Amino acid sequence: MISPWILALGALGLCAVSAGVGEAAQEAPLFEMRTYYAHPGKLDALQARFRDHTVKLFEKHGMKNVGYWVPVENAENKLIYVLEHRSKEARDASFKSFGADPAWQAARAKSEENGPLVQKIESQLMVATDYSPKLKFGGENRTYELRVYTASAGNLGNLNARFRDHTLKLFEKHGMTNIAYWNLAPGQPGAENMLIYILAHKSVDAAKASFDAFRQDPAWVAARTASEQKGGGSLTAQGGVKSTFMRPTDYSALK
Repeated sequence: MISPWILALGALGLCAVSAGVGEAAQEAPLFEMRTYYAHPGKLDALQARFRDHTVKLFEKHGMKNVGYWVPVENAENKLIYVLEHRSKEARDASFKSFGADPAWQAARAKSEENGPLVQKIESQLMVATDYSPKLKFGGENRTYELRVYTASAGNLGNLNARFRDHTLKLFEKHGMTNIAYWNLAPGQPGAENMLIYILAHKSVDAAKASFDAFRQDPAWVAARTASEQKGGGSLTAQGGVKSTFMRPTDYSALK
């Protein structure tokens, strides 16, 4: 007869294996940053279409609305937004069903009676870093900052490590709120060297004051020096730091 203890241990082992398989099979969410360039004079109409139709239809077709913003300085008539998908396959299926939805087709046709609203669309597929905070929706109407870093050759891992071990805590110390951190999904152009993240500030002036204090902080100076010694120089490519201040739209989940 087989001992009950052996049977129990076997059952526990089977449960652990089953749980491990389940965890491995569950894919990390895929995020998508989309930038729309509206035709001159059409940004308000584009926003009205998103507010009244598009965001609800995205949710209907399995896409999660994360945030919608317009740049503070917006000479190019941009609308920037982030969606969350279950996977790349789910993303493709969602957009296919969304595009075929009669409600979307009617809303698009009505909004474009006087011509197209959008002249160009850019899309980047992203995965959250292991140190990215859990997204917290709602909140006050803050100023957001989109920052895009291009790492120097071979240094994306070192750049991520510096953010994970030092930068996030120092940003919070100096009054900045960490919203989300992403690397580009494998196969995307620039996936080997790009970090994209979003901060929140009380205002543009507050952001500048926070960064001034952050850069002078001895803890930051020490972390930067150590990381650059390890990486053989600057962890970002020349001209590889881009910043865009943004304001959330009234229909954004992140405020």
